[in-house]
Amino acid sequence: MHSLSDISKHDLESLFDHIHAAVALVDRDGNLISWNASFDSGKQKYPDAKNLVDLFLQRDGDALRSKLREGGKSHWVGEFATQNSDASELRYFWLIPTLDEKIIFIAERLDTEIATEDIVGKLHRQVKLFKVESEHSKKLARNKQIEMEAVITQAEEVAHVDPLTFLPNRRTIIKDMQSEVTRAERYRSLFTISVVDIDRFKNINDNYGHPVGDEVLRHVAIQLRDGIRHPDVVGRYGGEEFIILLPNSDQNAASEQAARLCKLIREAKVKIKDQEISVTVSLGIAQFRPGEDSWYSLLKRADNAMFEAKSMGRDRWMIGD
Repeated sequence: MHSLSDISKHDLESLFDHIHAAVALVDRDGNLISWNASFDSGKQKYPDAKNLVDLFLQRDGDALRSKLREGGKSHWVGEFATQNSDASELRYFWLIPTLDEKIIFIAERLDTEIATEDIVGKLHRQVKLFKVESEHSKKLARNKQIEMEAVITQAEEVAHVDPLTFLPNRRTIIKDMQSEVTRAERYRSLFTISVVDIDRFKNINDNYGHPVGDEVLRHVAIQLRDGIRHPDVVGRYGGEEFIILLPNSDQNAASEQAARLCKLIREAKVKIKDQEISVTVSLGIAQFRPGEDSWYSLLKRADNAMFEAKSMGRDRWMIGD
């Protein structure tokens, strides 16, 4: 019977290099010391990254710095660079302190679509059942066809639509953004995005409760949907954040749109029973740079610009560097 202390350093390195989770050893400031093959595959997109924080969006990086300073065990869910692609994906993160004042960082892939896929799978099984029944009953064939179409439509909605705002969900808007980036890169066409965040949304939840917060999210979603022009698309990125895609548009067009949306949302009060709630948003804008940007770096620049707009007083927009 052997204990973990009997395993050599070489054995541990070999073990870490054969697991799918990204593992890295960092110091208390997040500086990278060593890492396994899975971590290295993601880091290849950012070869100049010297610190763990460099691989995260600003909002996630700030949270990571805080956790590193605390120095204890912690775990959370966020975005991280994936292997062999320009994409990022949701990961389950762990920080585990060692006896020599170092910290082990682990990023394990998290499949957040399990519940959705289960629902879609059940709906698709219903479709197969309807097909079998229609073969044995011509009299009911037409009715079953109508039911099949309804089920397929329901499955599409579950897979692609945010159930609260009825906008494209995170998975769909990111996929659409990746397609637009590919098109802009290939044809050297214009493409710009805006990241929209509801100002002081936490205060709304704290003061009025989460049901009112949900109503504010729906209200802002409607204003954004009705305030953009075809072929622009808006989707819910998560929480109180939205993403607007502007194909064939530059940052000046996005700025004009942002000014219009800020005014529209500012003036459209949210009416809850006998009271009105004032809502504002902050926007960050980034124009795609062919030959330089991936979809992730484009999103990061827009996200940083949105935080800058908030630091400048909120209810405004900023263009990312």
